[in-house]
Amino acid sequence: MDIPELLASKPKITLAHLPTPVENLPNIARYLGADALYVKRDDCTGLAMGGNKVRQLEYYMGDAVALGADTVLITGATQSNFVRLTAAAAAKVGMACHIQLEHRVDRDDRPYEFSGNVLLDRLLGAKFSRYPEGHDEVGADAELEKLADVVRERGGRPYIIHLAAGHVPLGALGYVEAAIELIEDICNLDLKVDQIFVGSGSGHTHAGLLFGLRGLGCRIPVIGICVRRSAEQQRERIAMRCEAIAKMLSVRSPVRRGDVIVDDCVFLPGYGKLNRQTHEAVRLAARMEGLLLDPVYTGKVFAGMFHRLSTFGICNSLFWHTGGTPALFAYETDF
Repeated sequence: MDIPELLASKPKITLAHLPTPVENLPNIARYLGADALYVKRDDCTGLAMGGNKVRQLEYYMGDAVALGADTVLITGATQSNFVRLTAAAAAKVGMACHIQLEHRVDRDDRPYEFSGNVLLDRLLGAKFSRYPEGHDEVGADAELEKLADVVRERGGRPYIIHLAAGHVPLGALGYVEAAIELIEDICNLDLKVDQIFVGSGSGHTHAGLLFGLRGLGCRIPVIGICVRRSAEQQRERIAMRCEAIAKMLSVRSPVRRGDVIVDDCVFLPGYGKLNRQTHEAVRLAARMEGLLLDPVYTGKVFAGMFHRLSTFGICNSLFWHTGGTPALFAYETDF
């Protein structure tokens, strides 16, 4: 499968600092008893404190520019990294941005409501609205459609980045492309990678990376640590995302059911809610490697990686750091 040629047919703009580095985590590797532990630093993608969504937004914003949009709309949790980076990308290309914040986490302390990503959203000039539900993707998207109608009535040209499944997963192409970069990293740096750990939420990063690796003939297992829903629900979502990517690229999916590996071992008590394992993982990464993780995504992925390594045996692993650093400040009271 000629991945670069397939991707070349889709509009894209450059937003990210690429390639992102791969680093060794020797102190934690020794702590675990592993020969090697690596981190792929997608927290270093550059735009507005970085993160995985920058790669995705290169395709969303490329599409928006190609369609002549002047306003981008997106929905997400109060401390959403995707929302923050969409506001930054919109500013970069000269578009207005309307962000809809969902009440997805049951807390209203001041740091959570006003610091972290919310502070950056405001600095980036985004317009705000609120959606009272936190687990209604279809309803949240429907509300965005209403907001887009208001933009049209005022003479604007809106572009919606949808959240729910069933929409074309353009953002996943950023991680189909990232698979090429990772294989080059493995070859150029002579890395010995037995498995890859990545957060599995909306599914664009997990599915895109898995699709890209399999399309390039790479069989390294990609393990998605659940941050938004149960493993049973997430497994079906990733499978559907992979099929949607294949349809978008007009190819047969190289991903088989057995390739979709998800684990919800550290998910509870739920999205955006800190647990003991995640709390310990965030502190350990900071104090042993100077590596900052967030409580919602990367902290849980790190904790899930620890759990699986202790359960299924130690092997050389790569942790894909998807960013989210601003959310640390929103969880000030928890630390």
